[in-house]
Amino acid sequence: MTIPMGIVTYITIWWIVLFAVLPFGVRSQHEDGEYAKGTDPGAPVVPRLLAKALWTTAIAAVIFAALLYYIDHYA
Repeated sequence: MTIPMGIVTYITIWWIVLFAVLPFGVRSQHEDGEYAKGTDPGAPVVPRLLAKALWTTAIAAVIFAALLYYIDHYA
């Protein structure tokens, strides 16, 4: 795999993992019982985006490493 192809593959894996990780641990305003005026009741109270980005990076790195191993040894 070339370097540009590896970068594109990692970024694609990162975005897919991000969309899988985003709902973990989210509590909506409706569930929490505290509403901010003018917002949707389904809006998250504390989304913790930095922590989710870090988890996404780690998980994507493991998946990418497994993909590289598979390509090097079996493809």
